[in-house]
Amino acid sequence: MPILYTTKASATGGRAGHGATEDGVLDVTLTVPKELGGDGARGTNPEQLFATGYSACFLGALKFVAGKEKVKIPDEAKVTATVGIGPREDGGGFGIDAALQVSVPGVDKAVVEDLVKKAHVVCPYSHATRGNLDVKTTIA
Repeated sequence: MPILYTTKASATGGRAGHGATEDGVLDVTLTVPKELGGDGARGTNPEQLFATGYSACFLGALKFVAGKEKVKIPDEAKVTATVGIGPREDGGGFGIDAALQVSVPGVDKAVVEDLVKKAHVVCPYSHATRGNLDVKTTIA
């Protein structure tokens, strides 16, 4: 696979620390949510970062497949990713689950459903998680 873009980010302190990209564009305080034993301090966490990245990437994939099919995706289109974390059933650690809600105002629901299926093939996040996560999608 020819690599078209590479980025680098680092974290210190684990879930309660600091994360930043090498170029400094992304620079975040990492905190542990109360639900995972944290103190509720203001900051972000890996699940929020994953949800943000997945929703942006999936919308990009949706626009890509729509463009190939000559379907105009309005500026108001939105993908909302819900990401959860919890103990795996095998007791060996933690796992995540993900769901995507896709809103494409003004485009027929059947057309959006078809584009969503095709976007799951194109989206690198969907590809990377395939076989590990059962990503549920809903059309708003």
